[in-house]
Amino acid sequence: MKKFIIEDDFWTLFPKAKIGVVTFHSIDNSIKDKEKYKEMICTSEKEALKYLTNEEFSSNEVIKVWRDAFQKFKTKKGARSSIEALLKRVHKRDPIGTINPLVDIYNSISLKYALPCGGEDIDTFVGNIRLTKAVGGEDFITLGSDESAPPYEGEIIYKDNEGAICRCWNWRESVRTMLTENTKNAFLCIELIDERRLKELEMALNDLAKSVKDHIGGTYKITILDINNKQVSIG
Repeated sequence: MKKFIIEDDFWTLFPKAKIGVVTFHSIDNSIKDKEKYKEMICTSEKEALKYLTNEEFSSNEVIKVWRDAFQKFKTKKGARSSIEALLKRVHKRDPIGTINPLVDIYNSISLKYALPCGGEDIDTFVGNIRLTKAVGGEDFITLGSDESAPPYEGEIIYKDNEGAICRCWNWRESVRTMLTENTKNAFLCIELIDERRLKELEMALNDLAKSVKDHIGGTYKITILDINNKQVSIG
């Protein structure tokens, strides 16, 4: 049984963080209706504008909390949180395209709640998946590249026994474990750094789970991990 484990070196840096996990099994992630998912993302892009009330993009609270978090560990120069990348496109009126149902759904949820959301294919994991500090040198190849770009020592990463899965916490993911049309079992997570928004995290997780089930079927399990609950079985 594979597990997701958040290690103590993460909690040392972020003792008040919450990591919401939704595991899905027996889903059908083949593309059926691009227009439906395009409309879903477009609706969330409009909703996300409410988080960008400050004219100076980096001063908006949902951006600032993640920039502050990224200051606490070694990162690649210019690396930003996934939610900042999405909101920057909204800010610039640069529409976000469709990829596949799972990715489209989690992007729409991420925008709707202004929280980082990502996902991986459980069946590609080698051993357990861990959120931890990199030892440095873990194998990592990201989308659009065929060269290894290993994380720095001390960088916060998701990893398994084969290498890094996501660098700089939620910045870039590995091609090896990414969600595809063939994904049947998925690990999705929503990350919270601002403890005042716990209720929104709970709403986002429920919204994510329901949306996936309604659109591509399967079964799901929701778990919120914190410093007192550091691991969960993911199947």
